[in-house]
Amino acid sequence: MEHSDFSAYRDLATAFDDEVVTHSRVEDVELPQGAGTFALIRLDNDSPKRPSTLGPNSLIEFGETVAAQAERARAGEIVGLGVIGKPGFLVAGADLGAVNRIDSKDQARAMADLGHHAYELLEDFPVPTFAFINGTALGGGLEIALAAHYRTVSEEAKALSLPEAFLGLVPGWGGVYRLPKIIGPEAAAQVIFTNALNNNKTLKGAQAYALGIADALFGADTFLEESLTFAAQVISQDSAAIGALTAHRERDHSEAAWERGLAAAQKAVASKTGDSAPAPKRALELFEAGRRRSRAEERREEVAALGDLMVTDEFANTVYAFLELVQKRAKRPAGVPEAQPRPLKKVGVVGAGLMASQLAMVFAQKLQVPVVISDVDQARVDKGVDYIRGQAKKLAEKGRISVEQAEGLSSLVTGSVDKSVYADADFVIEAVFEEIGVKKQVFAELEEIVSPEAILATNTSSLSVTEMAADLKHPDRVIGFHFFNPVAVMPLIEIARTPQTADEPIATAFQLAADLRKTPVLSRDSTAFVVNRVLLRLMAEVQKAFDEGTDAETADGALGPIGLPMSPFTLLAMVGVPVAQHVTESLQASFGDRFYVSENLQRLIDNGVTEIWSRQEDGSVAINDSTRELLPQGQTRRSAEEILTTVQDALAEEIGLLLQEDVVASPKDVDLCMILGAGWPMHRGGITPYLDQCGASERVNGRRFDAAV
Repeated sequence: MEHSDFSAYRDLATAFDDEVVTHSRVEDVELPQGAGTFALIRLDNDSPKRPSTLGPNSLIEFGETVAAQAERARAGEIVGLGVIGKPGFLVAGADLGAVNRIDSKDQARAMADLGHHAYELLEDFPVPTFAFINGTALGGGLEIALAAHYRTVSEEAKALSLPEAFLGLVPGWGGVYRLPKIIGPEAAAQVIFTNALNNNKTLKGAQAYALGIADALFGADTFLEESLTFAAQVISQDSAAIGALTAHRERDHSEAAWERGLAAAQKAVASKTGDSAPAPKRALELFEAGRRRSRAEERREEVAALGDLMVTDEFANTVYAFLELVQKRAKRPAGVPEAQPRPLKKVGVVGAGLMASQLAMVFAQKLQVPVVISDVDQARVDKGVDYIRGQAKKLAEKGRISVEQAEGLSSLVTGSVDKSVYADADFVIEAVFEEIGVKKQVFAELEEIVSPEAILATNTSSLSVTEMAADLKHPDRVIGFHFFNPVAVMPLIEIARTPQTADEPIATAFQLAADLRKTPVLSRDSTAFVVNRVLLRLMAEVQKAFDEGTDAETADGALGPIGLPMSPFTLLAMVGVPVAQHVTESLQASFGDRFYVSENLQRLIDNGVTEIWSRQEDGSVAINDSTRELLPQGQTRRSAEEILTTVQDALAEEIGLLLQEDVVASPKDVDLCMILGAGWPMHRGGITPYLDQCGASERVNGRRFDAAV
């Protein structure tokens, strides 16, 4: 097949006849300084809302357009070729919805090879080619730019990345091969592995320029004009421009740099997914071998990798998690009432400890309204206010907000030991000690102070919201509004509704979550709601296996194949042994002995021990002798495989009951909660697809969870 011939891909394109095509439209531009006629391809899907993406029809049109312009270049009609996108986008990557419909390796390989076929035309173009990155450029969108000879980027470009390892693929249209050659292996490892596996961290335009992805950085208002001037300078071989370009492109490509880059990539994969996800491991293989391969050899390997990965459960799971949950379900949550949300002009936070201070900080920063905190003595109040001011100062020092914004943020938060400061608050949330009597007393005091319309919320992680409101005159305005720690980082909020809660408080809670840039999920008031109920069942089963006689390494490492962000014992230390024990006790009180309460953990608490694993002088972790003496074990030992199966079945049982009790509307809500609140791996699709695929759903419940969606 000739380089400009795309006939071999027609059957693939026909299979996607409903694709929203990103068109490649050409216009001729006269370059400044008399540099000649320049062909500019504009990529646009003609949709004002939908980002431009690449399916097979889009790629064929792009490739054929580039091929046609190559003929003009060989005829001397144009001196250069540029690619730019519609406002705000170069291209947002491959059309994942379309790619997810691929159901055979042959189709997958054709799709992979098509991208190479089109992009190589840009790289092999007979005159200089340029990518003008005017906005978002993700995955295959950024790979277009990498195939061009030169690149400019807008200061307003907010998202550049190669997210494929995060999405269950590899940067398989040349990205894993070209990027190290452009910016060096160490920076490439950061983009391909570290950033991608850190929840798809993206680069802004200035960052992309600093790394060397772009050769020039221009302001948004004059971006195209300055990019065309840059192209004219390059084409005309302007000595000053070429000198600056050469200096900017200087990168370390030594063997030592490759070894450092590979080590960083291996570390990122090991820490984030280990051996549980095939895509990052495959990307590592391509990254390492690509430094010694020819482009043709690399193309074959990338096509083979994508051909394998596009038809895996892990990729289908990731698309479900990313598109169906994080993109769709999160933006259109279940259970939003039609009632009008209440405007919030002032917020109160009862408590001034670390969690309460974090809450006050996020309310003030995101809502830009007065926030007042209180506690039992002035010293605690002052400590909370000082924490908030310190955090605002740190944000300014890091350049995330201006000094003036930091001062304004600090001025929004005040403190008092007198709860009368809540009299004019529209929303008051308590974050005091996790004991039902204390919380009931706080609400009783608040009800005598706040207006009848004010909403009262609790940040409880496990206690009954219904019980907290039981003795109030207006229980209809009480809700659960459960944040996760750290508040500024974790995106999930569990909104708990009691049988008495009215529509307006719930509607307000949804709107408030959106204003805080969090993802809300509605839960019926039930002990520990969703995330903690599921997590504590998991942790309790592992703890039980250890207490009964399984060695710590086997028990704690048994869930490794799932690819969780941390092991159960590590999570226990992070949550806090007393907190985990308290929540488990609440769950046992509500749901019975399927929630195992460990006497060993109580011994740790009674002796002031905060962890099972302890860091040793050599950096390793082990159980200290003093800790081990507190942890008697039985004689029943189980293998890692047995523990994994036990946990799978326990999770299937618990989620089945949770759905049977109508705690949430759908398995999708459980999956979304576990992804955003517990870091459940995207390549597992959340938790219910994993339990379906490992067989636990049918073993325990007699059917798959996807049958209930």
